Amino acid sequence: MRLIPILFLLSLQSILHAQVLSPREQSKVTDALLAERFENLLPVLMDRTGIDMWVLISREYDEDPVLKSMLPSTWLSARRTTMLVFYRDASKNLCEKIAVARYDVGEFIKKGWDPVTQPDQWKALSEIITNRNPSKIGINTSPDFGHADGLNHTHYEMFMNSLPENLKNRVVSAEKLAVGWLETRTEREMQIYKQLVDMTHAIIEEGFSGKIITPGITSTDDVVWWFRQKISELGLITWFHPSVSVQRNDAQNFEHLRNFSNRPKDDIIRPGDLLHVDIGITYLRLNTDIQQHAYVLLPGESDVPESIKTAMDNANRLQDLLTGEFRTGRTGNQILRNTLTKAKQQGIRATIYTHPLGLHGHAAGPTIGLWDQQDGVQGSGDYPLFPKTAYSIELNAATEIPEWKKTIRIMLEEDGYFDEKGFRYISGRQKHILLIPRPSPSLGN
Repeated sequence: MRLIPILFLLSLQSILHAQVLSPREQSKVTDALLAERFENLLPVLMDRTGIDMWVLISREYDEDPVLKSMLPSTWLSARRTTMLVFYRDASKNLCEKIAVARYDVGEFIKKGWDPVTQPDQWKALSEIITNRNPSKIGINTSPDFGHADGLNHTHYEMFMNSLPENLKNRVVSAEKLAVGWLETRTEREMQIYKQLVDMTHAIIEEGFSGKIITPGITSTDDVVWWFRQKISELGLITWFHPSVSVQRNDAQNFEHLRNFSNRPKDDIIRPGDLLHVDIGITYLRLNTDIQQHAYVLLPGESDVPESIKTAMDNANRLQDLLTGEFRTGRTGNQILRNTLTKAKQQGIRATIYTHPLGLHGHAAGPTIGLWDQQDGVQGSGDYPLFPKTAYSIELNAATEIPEWKKTIRIMLEEDGYFDEKGFRYISGRQKHILLIPRPSPSLGN
């Protein structure tokens, strides 16, 4: 029997009640992170992709996902038509940040348009581009990444019509630059990320406990809304509605659509149930995405049945196989194929649907499988792995449970980081299924 140390429970409570910064303080940190990205990351990415001018255009409530990530913390949307121009001259170590707008966009992107001198915003943009004479003008169009396809059709036509003829053939897709901007994590972001993951783990620990769940009374939907309420009370937000589902000793087989979209909302939790949660929070513009399991003890039980422990071990082994394939330059499809081959050799019935993580929950970068595309994902699956990127290691392993006369799937998702040193989990991963209720260290049989 695994007992839960009192100090561990206290540490979880301290994490749950750790100070979430006030909106004012969050604003300061968000803008500081953004400043570091503009100063240190943007020039590196422009050099890597060979784009010396990047043009982003959005109008209010129709924001390009990349442009929105560049807005200061006090801007909740673009204003009127917001144009951003980034010009890189590596020979002079210059990286200009220009707003073709009526005002500065935060402290770091200065206004470069005088409406009195040039009333036409599009002509002003064209003049800024012409004066700098870039070799490649990147715009956010992409067939494979929605994140990098933020220039709408109307603005595309207006932009191309505003350019002189001799510059039109220099316009290229900025897909790789846009994805690089979104997927790359800075050192300070990773220092903060651990707190986000710790908080998410602690919220799951409390929600999947006897404090919240009373078998025979509490429904899965009750727990879902407890998670939403708890996250709100902590001053955080979710980027998707949490889900709680059940696998149990009945005739119902696992089925993806049932688990993700057709699950019963008011399924009463019973002793002997294997519970699953999928949850993610947003804080300081970063996101978590985590799935874990809990087991509801039957009368007389003090631990998870051995067959379900074996199922958990299989899923952990699958995680190791997957993250062991992470290499700079490998595509998502290559990593998927290699992992599934090794899993089959080891007798693991695997499904892998891992995705990048960061400024979005389902973020830009290499897709490593989708639950319904285990032969590879065209486009985003062909994108290579770069260092300093974060991932939700999302997958499941199917294992036969003899006493249930059925197969269950352990569905895990834990957040990790990849850099030149290799892969690591940002703040650990679940290796033991949570117990409901937790055995008390002071009580015995």
